[in-house]
Amino acid sequence: MGKALVAYFSRAGQNYVSGSIVDLPRGNTEVLAEAIASALGADAFRIEPAEAYPADYYACTDVAKRELAAGARPALVVPAPSLDGYDTVILCYPNWWGTCPMAVRTFLDACDLAGRTIAPLCTNEGSGMGSSERDLGAAYPEATLAAGLAIAGHDAAASTERAVAWARAIVK
Repeated sequence: MGKALVAYFSRAGQNYVSGSIVDLPRGNTEVLAEAIASALGADAFRIEPAEAYPADYYACTDVAKRELAAGARPALVVPAPSLDGYDTVILCYPNWWGTCPMAVRTFLDACDLAGRTIAPLCTNEGSGMGSSERDLGAAYPEATLAAGLAIAGHDAAASTERAVAWARAIVK
């Protein structure tokens, strides 16, 4: 089996879940990323912006929309690690405005992706992968993009086995 890094961006606190704003103790994406890392015995890296997003869900989405429009690359608390020794990056993120959050792009921009596989897992509440697969493929052509997996955030805890099976099929 190749060596994988599970890199994830997740947001606890106020989130949109099944039509309502709810307070999550752990982000849905984190639940899946940690399950995958544990099952694969893979290293995990939390993508965390240096400036926290607003706690209020709607204020957070406003910031995310501005970042996307500006093509922003928010600084991270911990810089991206070297990918030396990793064949695959299992990249887990929520769908923000139809694609991955800009902090995820900050992470990827800092990585040497040549010859590596990016396997995107996207949590969402009905928008699936959005354009994130197309966006990632266009932005990082030096990497091979595996077929992504979209999981509804409200089903994250019940979907860990599905996420692990998907990851295992990619990391051979």
